[in-house]
Parts: sequence; C-alpha cells; structure tokens
Amino acid sequence: MTRAFPPARNGGQILVQQLRIHGVRRLFMVAGESYLPCIDALNDHTDAIQPIVCRQEGGAAYMAEAYGKLTGEPGICFVTRGPGATNASIGVHTAFQDSTPMILFVGQVGNDFYEREAFQEIDYRRMFGQMAKWVAQIDRTDRIPEYVARAFSVATSGRPGPVVLALPEDTLWGTANVPDLPRYTRSQSHPGAADLARMVALLDQAQRPFLMLGGSGWTRHAIDQVASFAERFELPVGTAWRRLECYDQRHANAAGQVGWAMTPELRQRVLDADLVLAVGTRLGEATTEGYTLVESPLPRQQLVHVYPDAAELGRVYAPTLGIVSSVAAFADALAALQPGHAASRGEAVRRARADYLASLQPLPAPGEFSLDAAAAHVNAQLPPGACVTVGAGNYALYPHRYRQFTGPGTSLAPTVGAMGYGLPAAISAKLQDPAQTVVCYAGDGCFQMNMQELGVAMQYRLGIVILVFNNGMWGTIRAHQEREFPARPIALGFDNPDFTQIIKGYGGYGEAVERTADFGAAFERARAFADRERLPALLELRYDPDGIAPGLTLAAIRQGALAAHDHPTHS
Repeated sequence: MTRAFPPARNGGQILVQQLRIHGVRRLFMVAGESYLPCIDALNDHTDAIQPIVCRQEGGAAYMAEAYGKLTGEPGICFVTRGPGATNASIGVHTAFQDSTPMILFVGQVGNDFYEREAFQEIDYRRMFGQMAKWVAQIDRTDRIPEYVARAFSVATSGRPGPVVLALPEDTLWGTANVPDLPRYTRSQSHPGAADLARMVALLDQAQRPFLMLGGSGWTRHAIDQVASFAERFELPVGTAWRRLECYDQRHANAAGQVGWAMTPELRQRVLDADLVLAVGTRLGEATTEGYTLVESPLPRQQLVHVYPDAAELGRVYAPTLGIVSSVAAFADALAALQPGHAASRGEAVRRARADYLASLQPLPAPGEFSLDAAAAHVNAQLPPGACVTVGAGNYALYPHRYRQFTGPGTSLAPTVGAMGYGLPAAISAKLQDPAQTVVCYAGDGCFQMNMQELGVAMQYRLGIVILVFNNGMWGTIRAHQEREFPARPIALGFDNPDFTQIIKGYGGYGEAVERTADFGAAFERARAFADRERLPALLELRYDPDGIAPGLTLAAIRQGALAAHDHPTHS
C-alpha cells in the first residue's frame, strides 16, 4: 500500500500542523526572528490555535506552565534564541519541580553557524540538561513530526515535566515531503492487585494512619474517589505543600496543608501517625519540613508511597510499600477496596477536621489592617470554583491558610517557590476559563518581577483581581535575617511606586486599602470592575510591615533570636 504524502512544506508549517494534531489550543510566545516560519504558519491555524503575545519570556513560560497545571496537557511556549531562552528558563525550572507537562520551543542558529559562538548561540542540551526531562535539537526538517510527538509523550508520561526542543533556522526554513503523525497517546501506570491488598492490610493494622495527597494529574473524579476511600477507611487527609487543589478542603476528612507554616496540631498529627499513605507527592523538602516530618531515608512512620515514576520510589525514602501508579489510575482502583479494621478511627478524623476549621479563624495582627481578616473575607466571598494564584513570599501564607480550595483549577502555586508567578498564572487561568473568578495574591517585590504582563491582561481583556501586599521589603528574607542576624537589617527594603496609578495606565482599576474596615467594600468594587469591564483590577494593601505572617511579627522573631543569642545553650 502506498502512503500519500502532503505537498512539500517548510519546517514551521510542519511543526505548527503537528501542534494542532496534538490538541494544542493556545500557545504563549515572545516573537523572535529565529523562528519566523513558525510565526507565519500560525496564520493557517487561527481557527484552532490562539497565540498569546507576552511581554517577556519569563512571563510567557510561567503562563505555559500554568496552562499545563490547569489542563494536564503540555503548556506550549515559543521563545527566541539566547536571551529569550535564558529568560524562559525560570518556567522550565518551575515545570520540572512542579511536575508540570510543558514544551519549550527555542529558536537556534542554523547548523551552518553552529559551534562558532554565533549571534545569541547557546548549547541548549547543556543549558537545560538538568532542568528538563528531555532536551533535543531538531537538525532535519523531515524529522520534525517525530521529535514533536516524542516531546508530547515525554512531557506527559510517568512524572510529567518540561521538554525543550531547539529549532535551528535551516530546519525551519527547509522543506520536506513528510507525513504528519497522529495525536500522541498518554501512557499510564496502574497499581497491581497484590500491592493494593498489602496496602489495605497495612491500613487495617494501623491505629493512626494519615493520607497525604500531592503532585500533578489530579481530576475531579480522582478527588471524589479518594474522598470516598478516606471516608470508608476513616483517614484524615492532608495536602502537600502548595498542592491544596488536590483535595476539596470542604470535605469532612480534610485536615489542611502539610508543610512549612502548617499548624502545630497538624504537624503533631503527622509525627504521631503510625502509617503515612502518600499519593502523588514526592514528599519534598517543603512538605516534610526539611525531611524531618517524614524522616529520610527511613521514616519513623510506615510509608506507603504511590507515585507515577518508579525512579522516585526509594530514591529519597525507603518505603514500606512502593506502588507505581498515576493518581488517576490509583484513584479508580480505590473504588473496589473495603476496610477490614475493627477499631473505629472516626474520632481522630473529627479532631483533625475540628483543628483545621479552627485554623480558619483570623489570627491577631498588628496595625489597622489585618491581612488575616482580609484573607478570611476573600475566602467567604469567592465562589467555590474561583482560582487563586500566588508567587512566592510570606504573603502567600495568607491565602494558603484561609482559603478553602475545592479541587483542580482552584489553586495555582509554584512548589518551586518561584517569584513573579502569580500574575502570569492568573492570566493563563482567565484565558482558559473566562467565566471563572481569578484572584492573584502578590507581594510588592513578587509582583514587580512580572508586572509587565499586565499588558497581556489589557490586550486580551482579562478581568482578574490582583491583591498587592505592600510592605516595602523582601519580607520573607527579612524574617530569616531577623532570626539569624537579629536587629541588623540591610539591603532588604525598597521604595515602591504607586501601584494604583500603574494599573490605571493599563486601563484597569486601582485602589489603596489601609484599614480592615475598608477592605470588604474595596474588594467588591474591584471584582465588579473586573467582571464588568473585563480588565484587571488591583488593590494595593498597605499594612504594618511588622506583621510578617499569620500570627507572627518581626518583633517577635527578633526578640526570640536575641534571647537565644543571649542564652546559646538553650537555643
């Protein structure tokens, strides 16, 4: 049988057609002459692929990473060579540590100039080698479909993550008669019957088991299956650090977020557990508080570790039982499992739930503006399906403590702790679902790292709400500085612009809030403007900088550190 070949096409046409076949509906880009044939080819796919014109490659890469989190499909980003690639690297790093499917296409010098240190030339295999799941350069036009299909497969299989493909100019300008490949199929690992039987036996023997959820690949169906399982087996459920969207925090078994800044009651509950069932999470440094909550390499608790990549099981922890499975397949398998334990664990679940609900009550705060009360108000006013985004900084502790996240798409937070993420992520969320309420929490320093992407929100008329926490300093580092070098602050403060005026330059709404009593009405005005005008609205929160985190002040940190320095034997 003879196979029909399409007419000769240039590399850009071949590549963009492959993106369409693989289901790409949106891509994020900063234009560059190094991949002009790809840009031109987009003209033939405006009915299927929406190109988003970003302002800086770091913002574009963040938006693509957020798209991967929201959809489970690879987020697509195009950047030019050299400076474009280096700017975009932060998104690749985020996608790797957050286990997010993503593909970064980078322009490259032609093969005729390669290894001469031509203009903007970088060896991307070396640059991204330890930052991505796979890095490659497509040196032949006729192999573009092969490389693109493999990129989608690698990005989504096992532990999802980023792929980087370099595009030499001669590959893109060259032509080939090559057939298109069909849409990729995702491979999933499934738990074995023997492993599931042993897991049930371990759970039945445990007196104080704890279920911890994290990682990527969660769906509403998977969460519902896990919730039913938690009810039957009477398990308190915690979410790994910055993975609050992995469970519905309104559910009766929800016990809160495990990791840095968790409540003392939850920390003790995990420490006292005799079995931890960890599903989808790597049990990283933040979740385990420096590998102490669950000790490495041999935990105090029995550990049943469920993860989609076999290479992760046994790498940091020696589990009692390791199960290689995607979270979706594992959740489906739970439906057939029934407990056999005799002793009721319902009271432990109820205590964990009561402790979590108590933590939603605002803690005391210094000054006239309580960030705790404001965050609690946002939780009460937002619809359950709203999306909250953050970057990195102590300000993120407020939504993570007081917001009850309900499932996939309700939280976008980089576990890698990347600053500048919140605004690009909010833009990506609003593009994905224009009807969804999207609120970005941002520190004043964090916000200014990608503030230029307000232009994207303006251009595409995206009604997002931004809360800027203005304390005029790198607050998280100041807290660490006061703990380690008390009363010696230096190089941590900065003067800020008037953010309310900046947002108006982008056609948006801006208002400063300095008192708790004024926040509720201001928040409603911002939401109403964003919904009505389909443009961004910003509230600049001006508060006492001594209030560094929920229930914590810099003064208390300083005093404690000074006391420890005075009595080092008791520190």
